[in-house]
Amino acid sequence: MYKIAVVDDEELVREGIEELIHWKDHGFIFIGSFENGLEAMEAFEEHIPDVVLTDIYMPFMDGLELTRQIFDKYPYVKVVVLTGYDEFEYVQQAIKLKVYDYLLKPISSSQLRDVLNKVKLDMDEEFRQKEDLNKLKSQLNLSFPLLRERFLESMVTNVLKKEVLNEKLALFNIQLSRSFFMAVVIDIDDFGERSNSFSVIEQELMRFAVCNIVEEIMGEKKGGIVFRSRDDKIVSILSSDDMNSVYALAQALSEETRQCVKKFLKFTVTIGIGSACVSLQEIAVSYQKAISALDYRFLIGKDNVISLSDLEGSDKSPVEISNDWEKKLVLALKTGTAEEVDLVIEDCIRNLKLARIPMQTCLIYIQKIGITLMSTINELGGLELFINPINPFDEIFTFKTLIDIELWLKGICKQLIGCITGKRNNISKNKVILAEDYIMGNYSKETLSVNDVCQHLQMSPSYFGTIFKSHTGETFIEYLTRIRIEKAMELLKYSDFKTYEIANKTGYRDPHYFSLIFKKRTGLSSTEYREKIRSELKNGLEG
Repeated sequence: MYKIAVVDDEELVREGIEELIHWKDHGFIFIGSFENGLEAMEAFEEHIPDVVLTDIYMPFMDGLELTRQIFDKYPYVKVVVLTGYDEFEYVQQAIKLKVYDYLLKPISSSQLRDVLNKVKLDMDEEFRQKEDLNKLKSQLNLSFPLLRERFLESMVTNVLKKEVLNEKLALFNIQLSRSFFMAVVIDIDDFGERSNSFSVIEQELMRFAVCNIVEEIMGEKKGGIVFRSRDDKIVSILSSDDMNSVYALAQALSEETRQCVKKFLKFTVTIGIGSACVSLQEIAVSYQKAISALDYRFLIGKDNVISLSDLEGSDKSPVEISNDWEKKLVLALKTGTAEEVDLVIEDCIRNLKLARIPMQTCLIYIQKIGITLMSTINELGGLELFINPINPFDEIFTFKTLIDIELWLKGICKQLIGCITGKRNNISKNKVILAEDYIMGNYSKETLSVNDVCQHLQMSPSYFGTIFKSHTGETFIEYLTRIRIEKAMELLKYSDFKTYEIANKTGYRDPHYFSLIFKKRTGLSSTEYREKIRSELKNGLEG
């Protein structure tokens, strides 16, 4: 089933569309209707639709701006525009935005059903093309010849003579004739929940599927060359006539690739972007920088697009793990305080991340931690304390990220102190408490956003969204809106401020929008609420 949403400022239109169609009969789940683009984008933070039916002319955020924001944030969502006969100029703009289709009001049920059937068939075909293993196997047999791939790998790992390079490019009909070049390296993080169930053949098919997606996005259609390296990474060489544009192109196509793999193949990749160079003879330098950028996955985690230029200039002074830190860890282990162990490990890992030091240097610190732990293990009874009595520190060099090592360290320590509690991460609760405190202190700022909170907490928006919803039961937007409306209710009850003043004090610059949100949350207008509360207080005093 695909998810669909309707955005229109006319309530009768929204209700009519919702009641007009038996959504499940057409393969859709109706996730909601919204009266403007601003409200819709807030809702999409929690539930991303596959299809959006939107009017063009609406208050706060019209359909064209909504379409732009949807395509920027969710490039695979299909947008169908609803418009009147006198809005042809808007329709032209919508067509330029590459909306899926548009319907003229008033809309008949047959028209809407036809569009729904058409968009479902198209989305089914997209998924079929990406996931049809038989087709992938057939394409695998027709992939680039081995000699071509080996030449391309040689080109990015060695500085070839110009004559040899030109001869090989001509031999393999590789055309990269623009002025600036950049290497991009794509590496599969893992196969997600299916990592343990995939056979060797299935893993190879999935690698080929990723290569196929990269070829579609970064290949010849974009003037690029795509190939697989012998260590199962996928490399793309992009080109442009301008140094700035080649970097922007690499960023945009890499992000599109990351999202596409996650959406269609249900696992993640990390992508490293190299530096721009003015000759294919220098592409090896760009490639090495892309590999170096990819190594930073160890620090910042999986499912990211990483450019070395974004990390340059940061403080790279090494982080010393003091004896005081090791004493804290040993003390926590001996006293059996799982929460304290987690906090000490998290503090160390956080410092390593912030230091932006190379992966090998990080591993030296982790080995030092391992020595401390081994000493403590021996003191407390040796390896027989573990469920599987093998050296647990043999695994250090198998991990791709510091996040993995952090979880691994916590697992070892929890086994050691007999407190295997599973997935709970104590630091996430502390982060949410800090986030709530920050929101309570800043809810009156109109521009307060999830990025502000994440910047304050030094964490990613995606991870913050997960732990915040887990601990509070609400998304950031739901929580912030509830706090603002509760504060507004207090001001209406205990002060004589006017509605526009209360709106401003609770983070709403637009009094009309505040009134809409207030009534939606409470069922009453601000005036009705104040009169109701004061009437209740008066009756209570008289009674």
